Amino acid sequence: MEVIRESSLIRMLRRVKRLIKLGIFLVLCASFVLLLFILYLRSQPLPAATINQTTTIYAQGGEVLDTLHQGENRVVVPLSKIAPSLVQATIAIEDKGFYEHYGFDLKRLAKVAYINVTSMDKVQGASTITQQLARNLYLTMDKTWERKIKEAILAAQLELNYSKEEILEMYMNQIYYGESAYGAQAAAQTYFGKNADKLTLAESAAMAGFPKGPSIYNPYKHMDKVKTRQKLILQAMQADGVITAEQAEAAYHENLVFRDKGSQRQVLSAPYFRDYIAELVKSKYGIDEDQFLHGGLKIYTTLDYNMQKKAEESFAKHLPKENADLQAALLSVEPSTGKIKAYVGGRDYAKSQYDRVFSLRQPGSSFKPILYLAALQNGFTPLTLMKSEPTVFKYDNGKEYIPSNFGDHYANAFIPMQQAIATSDNIYAVKTIEQITPQKVVDEARLLGITSPLQAVPSLALGTSPVSPFEMTGAYTVLANNGEKIPLTAITKIEDNQGTVLVEETAAKTPIVDPASTFILTHMMQSVFEQQGTAYRVANMLNRPVAGKTGSTDYDSWLVGFSPQLVTTVWVGYDEGKKIDPIKDARVAAPIWADYMESALKEQPPALFDIPARVTSVYVDMETGKLATEHCPAPKLVYFALGSEPQDYCTDHLPNPNEKPKPIKPPEGTSVWQRVRGLWSP
Repeated sequence: MEVIRESSLIRMLRRVKRLIKLGIFLVLCASFVLLLFILYLRSQPLPAATINQTTTIYAQGGEVLDTLHQGENRVVVPLSKIAPSLVQATIAIEDKGFYEHYGFDLKRLAKVAYINVTSMDKVQGASTITQQLARNLYLTMDKTWERKIKEAILAAQLELNYSKEEILEMYMNQIYYGESAYGAQAAAQTYFGKNADKLTLAESAAMAGFPKGPSIYNPYKHMDKVKTRQKLILQAMQADGVITAEQAEAAYHENLVFRDKGSQRQVLSAPYFRDYIAELVKSKYGIDEDQFLHGGLKIYTTLDYNMQKKAEESFAKHLPKENADLQAALLSVEPSTGKIKAYVGGRDYAKSQYDRVFSLRQPGSSFKPILYLAALQNGFTPLTLMKSEPTVFKYDNGKEYIPSNFGDHYANAFIPMQQAIATSDNIYAVKTIEQITPQKVVDEARLLGITSPLQAVPSLALGTSPVSPFEMTGAYTVLANNGEKIPLTAITKIEDNQGTVLVEETAAKTPIVDPASTFILTHMMQSVFEQQGTAYRVANMLNRPVAGKTGSTDYDSWLVGFSPQLVTTVWVGYDEGKKIDPIKDARVAAPIWADYMESALKEQPPALFDIPARVTSVYVDMETGKLATEHCPAPKLVYFALGSEPQDYCTDHLPNPNEKPKPIKPPEGTSVWQRVRGLWSP
């Protein structure tokens, strides 16, 4: 039997066929494995990435009070808020094939591998935009094969989970541009003082070059290198067809104007207020430190930037430069809303960050309006008489208290409450608290919002229990609001980095005190700025109705007061317990207060204090305490709760005892605005 041998060609064809089958099988297996790998990557969550963003604190008018970024300044914005020219420049220089690859470029990886092998070193290769994003979000900058493999895997995951536009947006907000600026928005603000969507082609081409080497391509140090790389980027954009040769040439020759570095380090306003905001955010609203510093929050505050500057200018003008140890604090609030408008916790934040707005100090006579408010609600009127003379008071089973008037000046006669307030008579005050009891004054202070410990003793009438300027401002706000209490507010709204509102404050007034009593007290407190009043020396600085009370102790000087539009507290003293000079130091608080109040309200016309219902006014002869007639030499307009006003006319000054008294009427043709002290000129 003859054996027919197969030709070598047939055998070769069979082998090729088997190899083709094997190849197809291997390709199918590889495809299946690749599919499984892709499905696995798709199913695996990406590592948690922390993107620090800059928190911004705004004043009421939108002015930036502070930006908090702890060395990593970043403001995340959508891709639509970034100039297209910057995006195009970035793609042209960093990753031409961005829209074609799936996270990593095999040709690039091969090139990197070849360079690393031939150089016998771990040389960094040119990664895609997606790989750079993966590295910045999740990895270190180590130049190792392990890191490159992880980078490629994470890049693939990013491509599987996000669109190209989303990846590009994340990248443009993540990349470091130098000068502590992360992301396009922060970089545009840092280098050009504008938003990222306002960048020109020339600015975009220059800025796109910074991430390559932020220290090498720094325009403040190496402008020549910046221009060289800018030209390279413009050429790459031209090669990609996104700009013409003419546009590239014009952009290259455009003069780049970079923001002055000094302006980036401007001294921000209201440093003590910013510290207060930081404390509120964490203690009141429960936002943790990390979110506050790195969460990209937008914190909108009540501070009036112009009023704040006026307050700081008043400090600079009136605090003696030769006495740097003398400290001061100021808090100013809009009574109708409770919004804090100006806040100064000391004269120099750089030297001392201690916030004196919350420092507990003896308020002295500035506490007396709280006493007299309690008295008015317990039967007193502006004409209630007490004798002003040296007096020894006994309390608590024989204890003695011997107060004195400033300079040992006494009327040695019976004086009404109105005069006691104007002259700050201490004897009258202690006799008043003795009659109504100290506990009622403590209760009144608690009602007005004072929470500091208060001793229910006679000396409380003279402000011996320490309270803070913050508490005093809140208490006087009730007076300015005719007995309605409103919380003092510093923050109106807090938004997270997505614009979600986390906090929104709405303050409401609560009636707590008889409005008639608060208005009557307010009217009497206006006399503090009139002749014989303790603040009369600053009256010529004011062109509007104001009410207030000075306060002095051995260590403190105060003026707390208000107009219908603004309540302001000023404290002056020393931190270390040093006594104030009764002539030099004690006379600083009043001019600071008056200068600030007038300048802060310069653009607003004077306003009268609203007269509530059940209040009546009559002209009184202050010597007799009776209704004044046209013959009385010094009649004074006094307000009373309806029914408590005097009913009898003064007859001491009538030329004829049998003549029927005639009440005093306001002069005809005199408008209410002409009766406002002074003239207002905006």
